[in-house]
Amino acid sequence: MGPGAGVNVQVSPDKDTGVAVVTLDRPERLNAIDLAMVDELRDVWRELRFDDAVRAVVLTGRGERAFCTGIDRDAVVPQPGSPYMADDPLLRIGPKANDLWKPVVAAVRGMACGGAFYLLGESDFLVADTTATFFDPHTTYGMVSAYEAVLMAQMMPHGETARTALMGTAERMSARRAHEVGLVTELTEPGQALTAATAAAAVIAGYPTEAVQGTVRALWAAKEASLAQGYAQAPHLVALGNLPGERQAGLFRARQREFRLR
Repeated sequence: MGPGAGVNVQVSPDKDTGVAVVTLDRPERLNAIDLAMVDELRDVWRELRFDDAVRAVVLTGRGERAFCTGIDRDAVVPQPGSPYMADDPLLRIGPKANDLWKPVVAAVRGMACGGAFYLLGESDFLVADTTATFFDPHTTYGMVSAYEAVLMAQMMPHGETARTALMGTAERMSARRAHEVGLVTELTEPGQALTAATAAAAVIAGYPTEAVQGTVRALWAAKEASLAQGYAQAPHLVALGNLPGERQAGLFRARQREFRLR
C-alpha cells in the first residue's frame, strides 16, 4: 500500500518511522463520507492489517475547515423493506470494526460532527488543534443519535456526551472544552495537530509490536460489553425515533446557522 490508495482516502506510509497517515480527502465536501469512501476506508483498514511495516496509524482530514462532517447528505443508502433490518454503512468505516489492532491516533482540525464519531470513537486517542469543534446534529434534524452517542459515551463523561448529543446544532464543543473533559489528549496551535499526532504515533511505533497491539486490544476489550449493549438497542431506537426522510430534509433546509461555542 502506498500514497494514493484511493480517490477519497489517501494513505502515506513512512517506512522509517513505521507510521502511516490515513487522510480523508474530500475537502470540497468537508470530508463528508459517501458510499465510495465507506468502501475505501474498509479496504484501507483491512490492508493495513497485512502491512507489517506499518506499526501505528494517524487518521486526519484534508483541509482547514473539517476533519469530517459525517455521512454525505447526498448519499443514497438502500434499505431492506423490513423493520428488523437496517443498513448503516458507517458501522463499517472504523479500524476496530475491520479487526485492525494497530494503534490509531486521530488528528483533528476544524469541524468533527455526526458520523465523524464513528471514526473518532474507534481511534485510540485524539490530538486536536485550537480550531477543532465537536457537535452532533442528529436531534436538530429529527434523527436519533444512537451509535454516535454510544461511542462518545466511552470517551468522555456522561453529561458531556448527553449535552453534545441533545443540543444538536445549537452548540459546538470547543477544542479547549474537549481537552478539559478528556476527549482530546493534546491541544496544539492551529495546523499543528497532525505533526503532534504523528510524533506520538512514531514513539508508539518504536515499541515492540506485540506489546503495543496487545495493549490496544486490551483497552478495546474494556469497552466492548457496553458497546455491544448500546449497539443492540440502536437499530430499534433509530427506527422508532427517526422522522421520515422528507421531514428530516425540511428541518435541514430550515436550520439556523448560528451556534454557541462552549
